[in-house]
Amino acid sequence: MMKTVFLILITITISLTALSKIAKPVFIEAENFQNKGGWVVDQQFMGLMGSSYLMAHGMGIPVADASTFVEFPAKGDYYVFVRTFNWTSPWHNGEGPGKFQLTINGEETGSILGTFGSEWLWQNAGKISITDARVKVGLKDLTGFNGRVDAICFSKRDIAPPNELAKLALFRKEHTGIPKNPGKAGTFDLVVVGGGVAGITAAISAARLGLKVALIQDRPVLGGNNSSEVRVHLGGRINVEPFPELGDVVKEIGPSRGGNAQPAEYYEDDKKIKMVQAETNISLFTNYRVYHAEMKGPVITEVHARNIESSEELSFSSPLFADCTGDGNLGFLAGADFAIGRESQAEFGEPTAPEVADKMTMGSSVQWYSAEENEQIKFPVFRYGVDFNEKNSEKVIKGEWTWETGMNFDQIYDFERIRDYGLMVIYSNWSFLKNFSSVKDEYSNRRLEWVAYIAGKRESRRLRGDLILKEQDITNQVIYDDASVPTTWTIDLHYPDKKNTEYFPDKEFKSIAVQTKIHTYPIPYRCLYSKNIANLFMAGRNISVTHVVLGTVRVMRTTGMMGEVVGMAASVATKYKTNPRGVYKNHLDELKNLIKIGVGKYDTENMQNYNLGSVL
Repeated sequence: MMKTVFLILITITISLTALSKIAKPVFIEAENFQNKGGWVVDQQFMGLMGSSYLMAHGMGIPVADASTFVEFPAKGDYYVFVRTFNWTSPWHNGEGPGKFQLTINGEETGSILGTFGSEWLWQNAGKISITDARVKVGLKDLTGFNGRVDAICFSKRDIAPPNELAKLALFRKEHTGIPKNPGKAGTFDLVVVGGGVAGITAAISAARLGLKVALIQDRPVLGGNNSSEVRVHLGGRINVEPFPELGDVVKEIGPSRGGNAQPAEYYEDDKKIKMVQAETNISLFTNYRVYHAEMKGPVITEVHARNIESSEELSFSSPLFADCTGDGNLGFLAGADFAIGRESQAEFGEPTAPEVADKMTMGSSVQWYSAEENEQIKFPVFRYGVDFNEKNSEKVIKGEWTWETGMNFDQIYDFERIRDYGLMVIYSNWSFLKNFSSVKDEYSNRRLEWVAYIAGKRESRRLRGDLILKEQDITNQVIYDDASVPTTWTIDLHYPDKKNTEYFPDKEFKSIAVQTKIHTYPIPYRCLYSKNIANLFMAGRNISVTHVVLGTVRVMRTTGMMGEVVGMAASVATKYKTNPRGVYKNHLDELKNLIKIGVGKYDTENMQNYNLGSVL
């Protein structure tokens, strides 16, 4: 009798185990697709939604299908859920343009997706029958207008996965096989997070001074705003007094040609990658996004990063870290003090500051250009809540920095909406010009050649350092003992274009620049490290300055020199086993000597005779 009961229990246990395996959902991260086709990986909003996603960025022409092979534990019927939404929903109450369909073994299945939903959510794609253990799952773009997919879930039950971010994060881990703990990337002398110009120069500078460096970048290319993905040219001057050798690394990595919104080759992505790879002390990790900082009191002990395509996770240990993310992402994860928006006049006494503090920032630019063809090129009618006419349309063939959105929105938490509005106005204006305007014959043979989907951001978090540089420091030439990186650009602050606001109240997308000339001014080193995170440097637009001062320090030749100084300071900190503040307090003269010498390695002629700005 006992033996029979025991066998029954074993049989029940085996059956339940088998049933649980069969009942377990089949979960696919869209960015993990083996063949991306014409879909692009967008990681810009991982901090908001926990994942990157695939997007059909075809500029009005459907992109090639994405596909991947999926193993199913059992044949039979499955409910299908796709996480997506209608990206035009903030401006349009109806069906959206980002339409796509799921395919199974090449056959279209279920409903058309991406047409509804005002936020990311799981949309029911119907019920399908799986007849093979191995199935080819595809995404078929129907419009070329930025349909997007986060993930796909096949379930035996008609219950969608969780949508709340914390629960969804756990669901992702459970059903994608990501280990609980990240793998070990290694232990380094300095970990640089962010591979824009400032991050590249920080890594190269430190490596040339003998440090073992990890450079982590969340895109496949380096350069940030100066990459072919964003296409903003370098600005400001290098190799100027009081430190004429500072900027040698910027000179080595920078493109020889200037210009915004130019063909991809202008930005020389390959040069930047090769310069980093030439340094044996640098370990380069492209396509990794840092999402977590391990802390021991006010000290970062390690950071965790996730691959934007494979979802692989790695940990990086170091006594020193540099936040070169622009957004101050690492500082934020570590709990660094920061500011965002405009300070009041009363806070720092700045004459250019507003009377009352607010959250307004400079905006983000989605640049674009068109090309003339030898035949007529059609463009779909695109009307999704922002209407253009003869009076308010922009009769142009390209859009540069002045196409700037999101000044009155949060550049972190509203950033997807900000980028999407940049796409919205480009497509809407172009549709009017091509299909309805009085000058449509002039645009008949014109094709949208390039539209950025990685937005060029100017301002978000500014991490607080031991010193916050203010307007009067620059205009009154207050020179501090730790004077370092020279800023040479005007105090260049952007505001909404009043004429554009008149046509598009609360929906403006054009900006103006108000510039104040300055004398060359050396930025204090104390602006380049955090006041409350003991081992955190920063270089780039996230350094310790006011909103007004950001207007001058944010251009990329200047931020590149910041990176050079941070690399030098890291070498001094490593030598004396101290932290960034310790360098200032006890070893400032040694740092200044390094700045005088510079870390240039090649006898490179300065070919960057463009966009230098003007100084008094």
